[in-house]
Amino acid sequence: MAPGPLSSRVADLCQEVGHRLGGAAQTQVHDVRRRHGEPLRVAIAGRLKAGKSTLVNALIGRRVAPTEVGECTRIVTQFRYGTSDRVDVVRRNGTRASLPLDEAGMIPQQLDVPWAEIGYVDVTLTSDHLRDLTVVGTPGLASANASVSAQARRFLFSEAPIDDDLDDASASALSGSEAIIYVFTQSVREDDVQALEAFRSMSARLSSNPINSVGLFNKVDKLAGSGTDPWPVAAPLASDQAKVLRRVISDVVPVVGLLAETTEAGRLTAADCEALRELARLPQSERAVLLASVDLFTTRECSVSREARERLLRLLDLYGISFAIAQLVGNQHLATGELVRMLFQASGFPRLRQVLDSAFRWRSDAIKAGWALSSLEKIASHAERPYDRELLRDAIERVLQQPEYHRLRLLEVAQLVTTGAVDLPDQMENELTRLALSNDPAWILDLPAAAPEQLVRAALDAATRWRAYAVAGASPSQSRVALVAHRGFYLLSQRMRGQARVS
Repeated sequence: MAPGPLSSRVADLCQEVGHRLGGAAQTQVHDVRRRHGEPLRVAIAGRLKAGKSTLVNALIGRRVAPTEVGECTRIVTQFRYGTSDRVDVVRRNGTRASLPLDEAGMIPQQLDVPWAEIGYVDVTLTSDHLRDLTVVGTPGLASANASVSAQARRFLFSEAPIDDDLDDASASALSGSEAIIYVFTQSVREDDVQALEAFRSMSARLSSNPINSVGLFNKVDKLAGSGTDPWPVAAPLASDQAKVLRRVISDVVPVVGLLAETTEAGRLTAADCEALRELARLPQSERAVLLASVDLFTTRECSVSREARERLLRLLDLYGISFAIAQLVGNQHLATGELVRMLFQASGFPRLRQVLDSAFRWRSDAIKAGWALSSLEKIASHAERPYDRELLRDAIERVLQQPEYHRLRLLEVAQLVTTGAVDLPDQMENELTRLALSNDPAWILDLPAAAPEQLVRAALDAATRWRAYAVAGASPSQSRVALVAHRGFYLLSQRMRGQARVS
C-alpha cells in the first residue's frame, strides 16, 4: 500500500528538518521517520478455534502459522517481510532465540524457550503479501469470559498497561496495531461483543476505534448442508451481524477461511486437481452419495484413493470439493489455474483484501500521520536547544495547516459517533463514516457510476446539508461533529475540481 498524502507530507517534514537538528533530537526525528514508513499492522483476534491461524496464513500467502492448538498458538506472533525466512522467539528480557521453520515450512510447535519467558514470536518471511502489511496473530480469547491476554493487550494497544517485567525494547516492538480483524463463527455471542468492547476500551488511540475494526464471519460453509451453497444464507446473516456490532466494528465480511488459505498459499497440487477431475467424471448419483457426508466421502469405495480424498477434505472440506467438482462437470477442460481462481473467489476472501486495500489504507494514512505528529511534538517539547524546538514547532504548524490534515479530525469525530458518544441520524452517521474511511469520492458519496461534475455537486450539497444541520437543531456536540463533516465535504469538492482542471 503506497503512503497516503498526509503520511508523505509528515515523512517529508522529518526529512526536511531532521538534518538541521542537533544531538538527540536529530536521532529521534530520524527514528520517527523510519517507524512512520513501516507497513500497516493488522491484528487478528477472536475466540479459540475460530480459524484465526488459517486466516493469518491466507493473509500471508503461505501456510506458516500452525492451525492445530499448540504452544505457539498461545503466544502473540508477528509476521513481517524480510529478505530471508526466520523465526525469533523474543524473550521478555529482550534477548532472542532463533529457530528454523520446520520441514513443512511452518513455525515449530515447540519453541525451545520456557513459555513464561516468551514475550512474543517475531517471524520474517519473503512473502510479497507482507511487503505492505504486517500481520499479528493473537492467542484465542477465553470462551468463558472473553478475557484478553496480557500478551495480546501489549501487541494490540501500545498504551494499555504493560507488565513490569517487560523490557523497553520488547515494549517498543509491541506497538499498537492500526487495524483489528475480529474472527468469529456462526452467530455473534455475548462474549464476542464483550471482547470487542474490551478492545475498544483498552485504548483511546485512533487505532482502536470501531471504524478500524472489521468482523470476519468465518467458516460460513458450515451454515448449509453438505456441499450446499452457503452464500444465500451467509450474506444476509453477515449484514444482520454488522448491524448488531455497529458500535464496535465497521463491517462484517463472511469468508470460508480454509478455501482462502488453500488457494492463497498455493496448496492445491496438480495431483489434487486430477483427483477432483476423476471425481467429476463419476456418475452424478455416485457423486451425490460421496458428498452427502464426510464419513461417506472418505469410506465409500471409489476410483480415487482414500488418501487422496482425505487430503482434499483437509484442503477444501466438502463445500470446496463440491464447488470444484461442479465447475469441472460444467467445463471438463477447465485449467487448473482457473479452477484455483474460482475457488479463491468462492472463499469470499477477495472482499477482505479489498477492505484492507481501500478503507484500512486511508485510515492508516491518517493514523500514522497523527502518531508521527504527536511524537514530533514531544520531541520538540524536550529538545535541549531552543533552535531545535522552534524549528520543529514551525514545521509541525505548516503540516497542521494542510487540507489533508483534516482527515485526522474526521477520524476523531467518526470515532465519537461510531462509539455512541455523539448521536446522529443513521443516514448521517453512515455518510460521515464513509467520508472518514476512504479517499474515493464515488464510494464516499455512494454514487458509483456518477460523472466527475455530478460528484462535485453532490459533495457541495453534502457540505451544505451538514452546515445547515450544525446551525439548526443540533446539540453542541452534534454541531462540532457536523462542522468537521461540512469542511470535509467542502475539501472533497475542491480536490475533485482541482483534479478536473489538471485532466
